Amino acid sequence: MKLPNPTWLRSFEAAARLGSFSAAADELGLTPAAVSQQMRLLEKQLKTTLFERLPRGVALTDMGKAYAQPVRKGLDDIQVATAGLFGTTRRRQIKVRASISCAALVIAPRLHGFLASHPDIDVDLSTFVWANRFQDGISDIDIRFGFGDWTDGRLTHLGHEFAIPVCSPDYLTGFGAAPRLDHLAALHIFTIHGSESDWPRLFAQMGLAPPVAARVTRFDSSLMALQAISAGSGLAIVLESFAQPFLERGAAVAPVPDRLAIRPAHFLVERDGGERRDEVRAFADWICTLFQGPRP
Repeated sequence: MKLPNPTWLRSFEAAARLGSFSAAADELGLTPAAVSQQMRLLEKQLKTTLFERLPRGVALTDMGKAYAQPVRKGLDDIQVATAGLFGTTRRRQIKVRASISCAALVIAPRLHGFLASHPDIDVDLSTFVWANRFQDGISDIDIRFGFGDWTDGRLTHLGHEFAIPVCSPDYLTGFGAAPRLDHLAALHIFTIHGSESDWPRLFAQMGLAPPVAARVTRFDSSLMALQAISAGSGLAIVLESFAQPFLERGAAVAPVPDRLAIRPAHFLVERDGGERRDEVRAFADWICTLFQGPRP
């Protein structure tokens, strides 16, 4: 069957919702006679009665009720699509990459705050194990960990960080009261690719001889190491910012108060030209606040 005249459908939806041809006419800027005529033409095309004409107003028939719902949804969908594509607040998108640990443990848990403050910006967050340059179309912003020696974008240092040793409460309990870190590490340690030197540096800082661990398990992300220790075995050294969610919910504990200053750091890297896009600037400012407070 041929689709009815869209003007008739708008009048039908308004009359069905308001229960009156006169009220529908007022809303649409038409005369009651025009709305009544359109409804007669619509009923004629559909070969069914949509309204019961009452002394005061109209009421939908069973067929009218069945038809009103999809007509209303269709008109609503058209309105949403029109506003989204052609309205004054067109939606914008920002593509962001970060390490899986940074994305999962620092950015994602707080992302709702950015989205609430910027309802017109959609965020596409993806992860990498290691990145030293932008790839075409993959991201507008990278959050990279290193020494800031990249040359493919605008860099913002996100602040110095510390690493701390962490283990599960159950693992710690097995060593009695106030155990020494070298005793904890002698049984089972976890290392993160690229951060293997953190263990000997921490022991040197504490004035302890590094033990020869009975078992060493290696991971390519702090997230995996934290998930592994929360299951009950091993001792890991990870960035304090990464460990915080596990510490807060009691899935991990810091057995000693010592912290190790980390030489590499997180940097925000903006693709060239990104400073001309409002959504890129907004997300970059938010990331900087997340790590170190407002940007200068």
